[in-house]
Amino acid sequence: MSSERKVNENSKSEQLEQYRVKDQGEKLTTNQGLKMAEDEFSLKAGERGPTLLEDFYFREKMTHFDHERIPERIVHARGFAAHGEFQVYESLKEYTKAKFLQEPSVKTPVFVRFSTVAGSRGSAETVRDARGFATKFYTEEGNYDLVGNNIPVFFIQDAIKFPDLIHAVKPEPHNEIPQAASAHDTFWDFVANNQEAAHMVMWAMSDRAIPRSFRMMEGFGVHTFRLVNEEGKARFVKFHWKPVLGTHSLVWDEAQKISGKDPDFHRRDLSEAIDNGDYPEYELGIQVLEEEDEFNFDFDLLDPTKLWPEEEIPVKIVGKMTLNRNVDNVFAEAEQVAFHPGHVVPGIDFTNDPLLQGRLFSYTDTQLVRLGGPNFHELPINRPVCPFFNNQRDGYGRHTINVGQVSYHKNSLANNTPSPASEEEGGYVHYQEKIEGHKVRKRSESFKDHFSQAALFWNSMSQPEKEHIIEAFSFELGKLKSQSVQQQVVDMFANVSLDLAKPVAEAIGVNAPQGNGSSVTKSSPALSMENTKKKPDTRKVGVILGDGFDGKEVSGVLDALKAKGLQPEIVSSKLGKLKGSDSTELKADHTFLTCDSVLFDALYVAGGSDLSKKFQQETAYFVQEAFSHFKPIGATGEGEKFVKNYEGSAGVVIGDDAKSFADSFIQAVAEHRHWDRQIV
Repeated sequence: MSSERKVNENSKSEQLEQYRVKDQGEKLTTNQGLKMAEDEFSLKAGERGPTLLEDFYFREKMTHFDHERIPERIVHARGFAAHGEFQVYESLKEYTKAKFLQEPSVKTPVFVRFSTVAGSRGSAETVRDARGFATKFYTEEGNYDLVGNNIPVFFIQDAIKFPDLIHAVKPEPHNEIPQAASAHDTFWDFVANNQEAAHMVMWAMSDRAIPRSFRMMEGFGVHTFRLVNEEGKARFVKFHWKPVLGTHSLVWDEAQKISGKDPDFHRRDLSEAIDNGDYPEYELGIQVLEEEDEFNFDFDLLDPTKLWPEEEIPVKIVGKMTLNRNVDNVFAEAEQVAFHPGHVVPGIDFTNDPLLQGRLFSYTDTQLVRLGGPNFHELPINRPVCPFFNNQRDGYGRHTINVGQVSYHKNSLANNTPSPASEEEGGYVHYQEKIEGHKVRKRSESFKDHFSQAALFWNSMSQPEKEHIIEAFSFELGKLKSQSVQQQVVDMFANVSLDLAKPVAEAIGVNAPQGNGSSVTKSSPALSMENTKKKPDTRKVGVILGDGFDGKEVSGVLDALKAKGLQPEIVSSKLGKLKGSDSTELKADHTFLTCDSVLFDALYVAGGSDLSKKFQQETAYFVQEAFSHFKPIGATGEGEKFVKNYEGSAGVVIGDDAKSFADSFIQAVAEHRHWDRQIV
């Protein structure tokens, strides 16, 4: 085994160990290691006198505090992250020479950051927004960053428009409102006047923009990249992350309420899942296309507002990523991590996607500002696991102590080292694509179809998903002050479907759109979340319990839920022990005051024989709200009276036999939502 491979197999956590500090039981020191005898009072000229300039400890402590906050990311500011590992299922030597994609036995350390896009670092996590899904692979050939989103397309086709998009979606500058929301005039004015955004907006108005969890969210590389093998043969590729738990979402009313009840909902979910050993898993998929087939489709492969339908270009599942360790320090890791689509390894290359080309500049430029200079790669979370050598020197935050007199290329004093590596030695060589053309500021004619794939997306949705999209448009546009912008957007999306545009127009009080709608009839079933995996694993079940519950029955149900990987948590009117009708005692995890039905995937109502009027009122509210959010609801014993009004509705399970009840209830939970339910 090569020394490089040994380096790779050392986990990132081992490399970071030298930077971990546990200060419990230690004596207080300055940053230079000087033990300090006092940390309560500054140095003064007399007890009531002025503070002295010579108080070096006060200055060090206060200066560090003054500089503890770095500029937050302009986009993707609100994020959370975790460590893990990736293994390929089989060698991809046919497609790429990237070493981390060759050996199924090799575990490559990874670090993944999930994020919202529009909001500030302190914003809520369940807002309607795209989600970032950025993965850093610490490979033996250097770091490879797959920097993507949970939506496979983007709003714009050329990176030069990115500042305009973000200026439009951010809070409006005259009043700094609204935070982390697109339901305002400037965003929709941008959409109406930059109609290349049509496809992405369809995704953003769908349930994909309000995911249930980072663990139940797809990831996409968005752009078309290239894979290059040892023979120099290149193929086009798109990257996918497929969550093993399936792709699931919240409903809009639920998402808004969670923002108030628990603005940290998504990071808490991820952190607790890892702590519980329910490690999030994602399979890596690739869509691969031969270069000679580049122009065989009704869309341009290089257009970032277009996806490759999976029915036409299948996704090949090639490996799995498992997130198995939480961060030790959010700032040092999740905040200081620096991703860049230009961090590649041999065997992975770029295309002329104009959005990707702009990102290759922008990311480095951004890190220079955020992280204080050119040495952000030396921060522990960003350091490669393999050695790195070059002639770069000095700058803010330099960690490396370079020895020797030479720091330039070419040289004779150090035998011209560090020297470039040949391709055979693993040196990175760009794919030699032939390029001819005039210098122009233009868009390719093949990029000018903005509505066909937006219509494809609409056609692919189930009826409940279509209803949710109509409601999302109606909510967002209903928040606008400008009727002109409202009308422009409705007229624009008539090009996608009149079945979408007409009900939105009626809901917001503008003129019905004219025209015949879209002629596109093609659909892609892979785009509908109704066709995703449906598993009960890791689902949180709120168990409503009071004193006098049936101990044997409830214990049997809880055991059955846990055996299938569900996470039951008991809700009552008080914390502490609850006493059953027999000698059973169970501990309440939450009260009605400290939690809410929106924080659970399902409810199991067992009740009790000794329930106060307040308990009954709170239980009725929990059940009514969960029912309105189409969630599974189960009841046994004394709890049955709380769900009698909903009996017979989809996803409502009532029963006295613990075993048969648990089986039926678990199946209802696996379905996630029961859309054919009618509100009572």
